[in-house]
Amino acid sequence: MSNKYSASNINVLKGLEAVRKRPAMYIGDIGTRGLHHLVNEVVDNSIDEALGGYNDVVFVSINKDGSVTVEDRGRGIPVDIHPIEKKSALEVVMTILHAGGKFDKDSYKVSGGLHGVGVSVVNALSEWLIVEVKRDGKIYTQEYRKGIPQYDVKEIGTVNKKHTGTKVTFKPDAEIFIASTKFKFSTLAERMRELAYLNKNIAITIKDEIEAENETYHFKGGIVEFVKYLDETRNVLHKPVYIEGEKDNVQVEIAFEYSDSYSDNILSYVNNINTHEGGTHLFGFKTALTRTFNNYAAKNNLIKNNSKITLTGDDFREGLTAVISVKVPEPQFEGQTKTKLGNSEVRSIVEMLVGEKLNEFLEENPAVGKKVIEKCTRAAEAREAARKARELVRRKNVLDTMHLPGKLADCSINDPEHTEIYIVEGDSAGGSAKMGRDRRFQAILPLKGKILNVEKAKLNKILENTEIKAMISAIGAGIGIEFNPEKARYGKLIIMTDADVDGSHIRTLILTFLYRYMKPLVELGKIYIAQPPLYKIKKGKEEIYAYNEAERDKVLLRFKANGSDKVELDENNLPKGVVISRYKGLGEMNPEQLWDTTMNPETRTVLQVNIESAAAADKIFETLMGDDVEPRRAFIEKYAKYARIDV
Repeated sequence: MSNKYSASNINVLKGLEAVRKRPAMYIGDIGTRGLHHLVNEVVDNSIDEALGGYNDVVFVSINKDGSVTVEDRGRGIPVDIHPIEKKSALEVVMTILHAGGKFDKDSYKVSGGLHGVGVSVVNALSEWLIVEVKRDGKIYTQEYRKGIPQYDVKEIGTVNKKHTGTKVTFKPDAEIFIASTKFKFSTLAERMRELAYLNKNIAITIKDEIEAENETYHFKGGIVEFVKYLDETRNVLHKPVYIEGEKDNVQVEIAFEYSDSYSDNILSYVNNINTHEGGTHLFGFKTALTRTFNNYAAKNNLIKNNSKITLTGDDFREGLTAVISVKVPEPQFEGQTKTKLGNSEVRSIVEMLVGEKLNEFLEENPAVGKKVIEKCTRAAEAREAARKARELVRRKNVLDTMHLPGKLADCSINDPEHTEIYIVEGDSAGGSAKMGRDRRFQAILPLKGKILNVEKAKLNKILENTEIKAMISAIGAGIGIEFNPEKARYGKLIIMTDADVDGSHIRTLILTFLYRYMKPLVELGKIYIAQPPLYKIKKGKEEIYAYNEAERDKVLLRFKANGSDKVELDENNLPKGVVISRYKGLGEMNPEQLWDTTMNPETRTVLQVNIESAAAADKIFETLMGDDVEPRRAFIEKYAKYARIDV
């Protein structure tokens, strides 16, 4: 091998080549999430026009050929010649990274998206893209193939000068998105609904020409309606409190209300970007909420009969649903996924506005203040009971990783990066899994029966549940506010249940517990669902496993054909000698079969659980596991035809 290293070894990627070479650097990944992110980037440009007061509608369409169209009534991308690049500004925006009006605060006061690289990245990762601009009474267009212009920007017609806007149609490149280029209506619709809540002056219509679905979202109540939507299956204690204000060009909008639930659901946004990791705006809100309610309670002697109780931030967040939306001219993002706001000035602005406006609200609505303090006092009493329960549990060494649950079959490797734990339904399946696993890196924890529904229970009751205590101890990272994902003993947590109604219920109960009390594991993509086969088709010495009815039918079709038209069929219309076994449960498989089909990393199929939208995830868990029956019935009727639910 040559040690020569000179200037000739330095490669310079021109134009959009860098995007096509390393697409994940620009859109996160080249899977389903990255694919749908392309649409969001184009829509963000239309939303930015709306934030500036130049647009009030967005149309999104999944077309029959698999392409997507995004159209707005904004000002239209400029088409005149750029003074430096010496070509149309439209071509500059579509083909050069970091080119756009988002860097010029005269054009956009605030903006979201990828901060100027969005639409050019979409262009680079598309098989083809056509942009059409209505501006100054004329219609202009340009077409691109993998980011390369096919001709100069040209005028193709005239239009009323009042009619302006931009229309982008693109087809994702299958060379980049090799897994799939098929867009999912529900995934896009969830983001469009979210944007419509956050921008009350805009109407967003989305339709799917393939599946014949369409929705229009326009919420004049904005985030107040968002909070109502999130809480529509809960018993709320009062109408939403709405706070808005602006200081130093930072716009703040907050809506919140309390319900009788035991969990909190706080969503925070900066320039329409969901800040999953929070940041200074969230910290300011929490601080002001706790301080203001505590001062109000003390001033009005609302906890005089509970002098031993001290209300903390945790107590004021139990049952709280809140949406925090701030618009910041120059946002600074931090954190692992760059979704944590770091602007220190935003904290003080939010803190001041919430303190001032909430005080005014409580003075005018004393009945609401009293209800909230009573709710938080009960939360404090339950928190104290939970603390005592945790101490009792620790004294019994159940939460101590040095004293793991007896039914856990641990692995020999200690490095979480290379280990995984299977949470298995039932002792029978657990026994097969223990014998069939690779003991070096696979741990097995069998659960007996159905665990407690944590959506309906306080923490002290949750800690009394034997199966939940076993999970907490095995995972070894704590629970709730004490949970630390860095202490987790395994890199992957795989839920393995039977493929029947009871198995689905158990899986949902486990997922609900993990989402409510170990949420970082879900956010970090460490939770998986095992996919055991439903059928075994055997003919002679050949055995084939099918994971669903469609795969089973394909195998049978192959056996029927078998290179001959003279295959004998039995009374069930099956080729003679073919035996189909349907697995009713994991326990019916012997260890070798369980390993080959469900546990061998080389051959298994597992589904990763992720949160595309925090709002949607919270809604699904509350609908499925809450007290209100009607929303659950409606949900089941709507989605019964689907094999699985993405959360």
